[in-house]
Amino acid sequence: MNIQLVGMNHKTAPVEVRELLALSEEGAGELARELTRGDLIDEAMVLSTCNRVEFIASGEPDALRGEFLRRFSGSVNGSGPPQGALYNLAERQAVRHVFRVASSLDSMVVGEPQILGQVREAYQRAKEAGALGGPLERLMSHAFRVARRVRSETEIGKMAVSVSHVAVELARKIFGDLGGRAVLLIGAGEMAEAAARHLQAAGASRLWVTNRTASGAERLASEFAGETVPFERLLEALQSVDIVISSTGSPGFILSRRAAEGVIAARRNKPIFLVDIAVPRDIDPAINEVENVFVYDIDDLQQVAEANMENRRREAELAEKIIDAEVERTFQRIKASQAGPAIVSLNERLEAIRQGELERHQAKLRGLSAEQRAVVDQLTRSIISKVAHHPIREAKRSASDPRSRITVEDIRRIFGLD
Repeated sequence: MNIQLVGMNHKTAPVEVRELLALSEEGAGELARELTRGDLIDEAMVLSTCNRVEFIASGEPDALRGEFLRRFSGSVNGSGPPQGALYNLAERQAVRHVFRVASSLDSMVVGEPQILGQVREAYQRAKEAGALGGPLERLMSHAFRVARRVRSETEIGKMAVSVSHVAVELARKIFGDLGGRAVLLIGAGEMAEAAARHLQAAGASRLWVTNRTASGAERLASEFAGETVPFERLLEALQSVDIVISSTGSPGFILSRRAAEGVIAARRNKPIFLVDIAVPRDIDPAINEVENVFVYDIDDLQQVAEANMENRRREAELAEKIIDAEVERTFQRIKASQAGPAIVSLNERLEAIRQGELERHQAKLRGLSAEQRAVVDQLTRSIISKVAHHPIREAKRSASDPRSRITVEDIRRIFGLD
């Protein structure tokens, strides 16, 4: 199959190194096309995400590594990647790596779902560019099946492991379906943006955003089809929402117990769910003592996230066993596909030898009767069959048993098969 992979990721190189070779989706497809224009690389795919840049190809290993180094060096005026930044994998190791990446076992956050979509997009771009159409394309199709199997047979992606995701999952446990629930985000930074993304995925349809800086609120509200609320009208907004996620940079509480008591009275004791993911905290923890007000701070969420991460690690162990089995299955299929043509070639080679010898001794066989000729023909066929029996058996065994001492390649070499 001759699958090769060269790349760097978040484990081997910092972002300032990875970003030197980062590509857009369109750029990755175009590069895959360029890699296959020569004679040394038959198929290629380029995966470029925030955490990795990888060239995957079917072809000569030195050619792929050379292309990666050439393009990297061109991005930094001649200098190559730092020591240890680059990994270069071939055959079984490369296949295993591809399966682990697609299954999110090699991600910064193990089990995150985005990587499979990114691999699919890279595959589609390479296919559209005409850079796939052989063993690499078949391998990628298998990788997608492996990723689906990991998702269906383990719970690696079913437990929230980020604070913002845990906050939304807690809201879902309390309210069930978030469709129709009004959510207020206080703050417009990265944490608020991540929370908005998870809320949207969970089906929340009414999103309000408030922030001390109005432009920040407007940006976030616009991105997620929400509405803005002036920060000075925060207490008024709290009277109308079900869920609040707060993540400002305020040095002190922006919501006191007294203010919360006024809000819950105005709500006529309708419950409200407050999630404080800010450090320092935005919400006075004493508010938890107010009836029908439920407050969770970042420590509460972090404990859940850490427990979920530990569960994901256990599920990842199960997923690794699936990967091992699928890698072995892949190479057994390759061996099996090699055995068939080798057996056909062996039979053809031996039959050609038999026919050649019969023709060479044709003059000596002329005096034989038809019956005697038939006996000679059957005798030589039987000899050839006995000669072929053992190598054919070993070829088949090699295809199904990795411990076989004789390989298809050995048989090809011994019998001089093309």
